Amino acid sequence: MKFAIFIAPKDFRDETVAMLKTFFDKWGIQYSIASYANKECVGYHGAIYKPDLNAARISPMDFDGIVLVDGKGFDDYRLFEYRPLLDTITLFNERGKYIGAISNSIKAVARANVIKDKKVSMPQDEETKRLIMLFHGIPSEENIEVAKNIITIRASSGLEIPLGEMLKHIGVM
Repeated sequence: MKFAIFIAPKDFRDETVAMLKTFFDKWGIQYSIASYANKECVGYHGAIYKPDLNAARISPMDFDGIVLVDGKGFDDYRLFEYRPLLDTITLFNERGKYIGAISNSIKAVARANVIKDKKVSMPQDEETKRLIMLFHGIPSEENIEVAKNIITIRASSGLEIPLGEMLKHIGVM
């Protein structure tokens, strides 16, 4: 199994990436860090990651899923409106590949228009709530929601439990 971990060029949540890497390493899931930046990406707390590939090259043919990492940079770069990312999410959905979104990155899954009539874990920020409603998702107060291949996690705090549930759903735990 192989996943793409998508990060913003700057100010992504370092803790989320570290936790994903820890869980994926523990359960033998291969991963590649991807971003639209070709240089080193710097997290909100200073962690530096050199992307393994440019996000424009992410293909559902090469990955079993994609996880969108949350953080201030996701909003600052307005990645939830970036058409190439939305097209990638749509392609993963059409192929039945896993799409994971954490906190404010759920906006991109909503804007890709793949949540209609699906339960979506709803973060606290108003813009994400608005987009979930606008694109006909079913808002949920649960910490994690699994709707077929789409996995949404409400917040990155206390991420261990929802990540464990996500890994159970994809069949590796």
